[in-house]
Amino acid sequence: MRAIEPTDIDCLYQWENDPESWKVSDANAPLSRYAIEQFVLNSHQDIYTTRQLRWMIDLMQESGGIKTIGCVDLFEFEPRHQRAGVGILIGENSERSKGYSKLALSLLLDYAFNALQLHQVHCLVATTNAPSLALFKGLGFEQIGIKKDWVHDGDNWSDQVALQLLSGKYFQAKDVGEDLLNGGSF
Repeated sequence: MRAIEPTDIDCLYQWENDPESWKVSDANAPLSRYAIEQFVLNSHQDIYTTRQLRWMIDLMQESGGIKTIGCVDLFEFEPRHQRAGVGILIGENSERSKGYSKLALSLLLDYAFNALQLHQVHCLVATTNAPSLALFKGLGFEQIGIKKDWVHDGDNWSDQVALQLLSGKYFQAKDVGEDLLNGGSF
């Protein structure tokens, strides 16, 4: 994982404007290239200033090259309450369901709980997004609520699950020697 670079503007523009991605986010309209450029150009600012952080997920290829396959975010960062939202996108369909999301989120959680000393991280996932629900629950997130008929895909309504992971549970799992990067879960 790495910080955003200006060379990421094109892939972010593509991912942020993909209507398929909108189904699992709160987006419902395209973002301008200018807006994405401004986001990228300001991404060097401290998380305490912007209240968000995005890292890009790179994959080393057998040819020796690097392929950017997605991004992971902390957002709604609240230092006083020591919490933040978390989200992930694997923008390359061919790279989904290969464990990259689990690895990237594991690294982000380590940063959130150790470097930022957060008390909790949280996310919202549509009940129709079974892979994401399994991912977050597999990393120890617990369901804390359901928002009924919260997400509309143009034809149907679905519920959205609120999930959270408290630092105590995260560190407890680390203390008993579970290794998230090797397939362990909380």
